[in-house]
Amino acid sequence: MRAATFFVFCLAVGTATGDDKSDGFKPLFNGKDLSGWKTHPDDKAKWEVVDGVIVGKGPAGHLFSERGDYANFVYRVEGMISDKGNSGQYFRAQFAKAFPKGYEAQINATHSDKIKTGSLYPAFNPKLTPEQRSKILITDCPHKPDEWFVQEVTAVGNRITIKVNGKETVDFKDENNTFTKGHFAIQQHDPGSVVKIKRIDVKELP
Repeated sequence: MRAATFFVFCLAVGTATGDDKSDGFKPLFNGKDLSGWKTHPDDKAKWEVVDGVIVGKGPAGHLFSERGDYANFVYRVEGMISDKGNSGQYFRAQFAKAFPKGYEAQINATHSDKIKTGSLYPAFNPKLTPEQRSKILITDCPHKPDEWFVQEVTAVGNRITIKVNGKETVDFKDENNTFTKGHFAIQQHDPGSVVKIKRIDVKELP
């Protein structure tokens, strides 16, 4: 009886921690290589898998999902950014060199850019009002450099929410509905940055 109770308990713990794939998330990184991902031919950033982790270094560039039709989803990454490093979790992005058009959930702990992890980067609309910007910008980073964190983006229609380590940082409606579908991408910002990603998951929504 005790053994059966323990077995049920273990199943419950596995489900709660996301080990059970019935939560609907699909891994986009296999932990071995960059299958399912691509780079723009004009980018100079270097991407490789080291000990089961994607590592981005070098000049500006992005690692794009092969698919470019993601529309509504929950898009989750477990990542790390170096001290003074800068990166981004792009979604509904266009396939283009350097800094492509699309939405970006910022990844930045201590870079000179004051916009920190958990922000919806405002470049998608330069005409945002101060009130609108205040709803999407985080200036106090919720994690340290060289520390693993989880950032989760939910995009349904024109509503975008962002969570960092389970805490909501952004809940915003883009009235212009600027980008409706596109690629996922991870940004390599500059030669002084090193970004590491060990998990990328997506749950597509209607």
